[in-house]
Amino acid sequence: MSLKILSTAHYVPERVVDNDELSKIMDTNDEWIQSHTGIQTRHYAMGEENTSSLAVEVGQKLLNESGLTADQIDVIILSTITPDALTPATATIVQAKLGAKNAIAFDISAACAGFVFGLSTAEKFMRSGRYRNAMVISAETNSKMMDFKDRTSAVFFGDGAGGVIISADAHNTEDFFIDEELATLAEKNEYIHSGRIPALTAVKANNFPTIDAFFQSGRDVFSFATGVVPPQMVEILNRNDLHDKVDYVVCHQANLRIIEKISETINIPMEKFVTNVEQYGNTSSAGIPMALAQLQEKDPNPKTVLMTGFGAGLDYGSMLIRI
Repeated sequence: MSLKILSTAHYVPERVVDNDELSKIMDTNDEWIQSHTGIQTRHYAMGEENTSSLAVEVGQKLLNESGLTADQIDVIILSTITPDALTPATATIVQAKLGAKNAIAFDISAACAGFVFGLSTAEKFMRSGRYRNAMVISAETNSKMMDFKDRTSAVFFGDGAGGVIISADAHNTEDFFIDEELATLAEKNEYIHSGRIPALTAVKANNFPTIDAFFQSGRDVFSFATGVVPPQMVEILNRNDLHDKVDYVVCHQANLRIIEKISETINIPMEKFVTNVEQYGNTSSAGIPMALAQLQEKDPNPKTVLMTGFGAGLDYGSMLIRI
């Protein structure tokens, strides 16, 4: 049995926030943000729009593009670190709104590596032979987790969603999946954290759960992304004899300067890197599938793509695909 990517899609909220708007509420400016991150604008979910809303938009687009109906979806995996709630899983809200009554649905949390981890999980489900169509979506509303007094983090992030449907195809001779390498550097998990919920200090009537805002240690994250991640990318390319032959590279859209440094380190020109961080900011796990969908719109021809995600955990993973 071969698996193929049947459709790709992405979605961002309507509300655009540029650097000048952020400079009105924190000590920063457009020149600093662009020079350090490459980011010009980002999109924020507002009002009633939440993570599930973004994911539903992507899910409907995926169905429309694939020609499948909602009840033909067997698995829905949603990658997010900004769920609508801790429970129920945001994936189940998406399932209900899409009307995918025959699917199993669950969330995974692997931060900015989430789409790669989610697609890997879906691929394993499909290999069992018990499922025919899997929807993998990454959706993030990072804006709701930001501390807007923390200019070192808040300027980076935006909201968005992207995803794919993978399908079993007995007649397809070439599988979408080529290879993968996943890893976790758990001893460094303090570098990035969000939504911590403290334990009780006493049993009393006015206890109420509180969570903390997003935090990252910028210098440590830069060192991790440009020091630990590139060797994994080189390893997977070399063992598949694709270092000089891969058509495109889609990295986590953390920061344009990080992507440029990775390009230099692994000796693959920036022309092969697909980026959207300039317009959308760091959309956590959603950045990779958003870029993949944009790539498909630009170049629908068959191609090989290296996807690499890295983030809190510290989780990082690379997957080589044909699309």
